[in-house]
Amino acid sequence: MTVLRTPGGYSLRFRPRALAVGAGCALLAAGLGVLAIAGGDYPMTPADVLRTLLGGGTPAERFIIHELRLPRLVTALLVGAALALAGAVFQSLVRNPLGSPDMLGLTQGASTGALVVVVLGGGSLALSGAAVASGLATGVLVYLLTWRNGVHGYRLILVGIGITAILTGVNGYLLTRAPLMDAARAVLWLTGSLDGRGWSEALPLLIVLGVLGPLVLLGCGPALRMLEMGDDTAAALGVPVRRLRMALLAAAVLLVSFAAAAAGPVSFVALTAPHLARRLTRSPGPNLLPTMCVGATLLVAADLVAQRAFTGHQLPAGVITGAIGGAYLVWLLAMQRRAGRL
Repeated sequence: MTVLRTPGGYSLRFRPRALAVGAGCALLAAGLGVLAIAGGDYPMTPADVLRTLLGGGTPAERFIIHELRLPRLVTALLVGAALALAGAVFQSLVRNPLGSPDMLGLTQGASTGALVVVVLGGGSLALSGAAVASGLATGVLVYLLTWRNGVHGYRLILVGIGITAILTGVNGYLLTRAPLMDAARAVLWLTGSLDGRGWSEALPLLIVLGVLGPLVLLGCGPALRMLEMGDDTAAALGVPVRRLRMALLAAAVLLVSFAAAAAGPVSFVALTAPHLARRLTRSPGPNLLPTMCVGATLLVAADLVAQRAFTGHQLPAGVITGAIGGAYLVWLLAMQRRAGRL
């Protein structure tokens, strides 16, 4: 831990390795983003991409980058960062490595709202609004069912798994009631896809992450670290445990809901990013900023692989994150069983 003292008498504590990991992941995400923008039916060189981003380029290049490819990249960065931050918050609050929106039913809840709009008939704006509202409603339901003198680890996860199972059945039924073309579109959305994403999907999430990100990082980050030591210890250190827990849960649910509205329920980013960040930084605690950078890098890399892995055919990014995250979950469960925690 390094302490930086400012002329005004304030002190700023940070871990140099965590800062280096965050900066390295940000640079890697930027490099992968340039490669993603350069590819496609209208290929460009990385130099052309950088020149166009800096204000140059031909009219065709400016249109393709600023209106078609850059919004997709920005959406991937924001969704990855939002899901990773929410996953880190959930894992810290429940003090369980399996705590994530995928396990707690939040992404399935957002999917239910979107599918209702598909069945009833509605546009993209209505679909996004329904996904956010349904995700928030699911978060409130999980919280109410879990509450008993506080919200605690395994109880929250077990309730979340139950809610996930129920909503999975509901979503399957809604798909059978949708028109064929709408059902096909809904299945693509449920997989988690960045295809066709524009500024209208990126801007709401940018606003939410721009507001909640600093609040969680600066306002709640130090207290969240103390909360990991246990509620009694945190309360003895002056942390308002109940209010902090409710505020962090609300922020995480909002982040997940808006991320799902932007790109669908992209799976396993929220689960794997905090673990990878913790291994890279080699430091305990939530590691919120490095986790956000890792999550953004993961989703940009997954989307790049999804676009380039199969010539002439693009996969949804959620297919790649699901394949990698599912394998990681099996490995994590095996490690938990070996450690005697399962």
